[in-house]
Amino acid sequence: MAFKRLFIDSDVQLDLLLNREPFHFHSQVLLLESFKNGIILNTSALIIANINYILSKQVGSKTSREKITDLIKTIKVLPLESDIVDMALASDFADFEDAMQFFIAVRYSCDAIITRNIKDYKHSTIPVLTPEQFLRQL
Repeated sequence: MAFKRLFIDSDVQLDLLLNREPFHFHSQVLLLESFKNGIILNTSALIIANINYILSKQVGSKTSREKITDLIKTIKVLPLESDIVDMALASDFADFEDAMQFFIAVRYSCDAIITRNIKDYKHSTIPVLTPEQFLRQL
């Protein structure tokens, strides 16, 4: 499958921003390979808010905002509209937040969701891959 647009979940972004091992390497290579292959990386406004919350607790508010400012230069931030909330509420997803991410990814024609929590997306109708699995398919 040719991937043109990926939806990047928060865990992958946090691995990258916090240098979380052993996951940082694959997240970093995913970013580099996406650029080389012309793949558009996407995330949601909700994920950015969640990342800021987690990052600011670990590295402080100023550093968190600097890291996010750099991140959104490389990853497009997709909006969260109210009908996405309605779809997530009515879905079979166990995790409400993951349901919202799925519906955002579908709305904006993402070819796959990249996450370390594949099991959370068992109702996904688009491929869900870890960074490592995605890199193997490139």
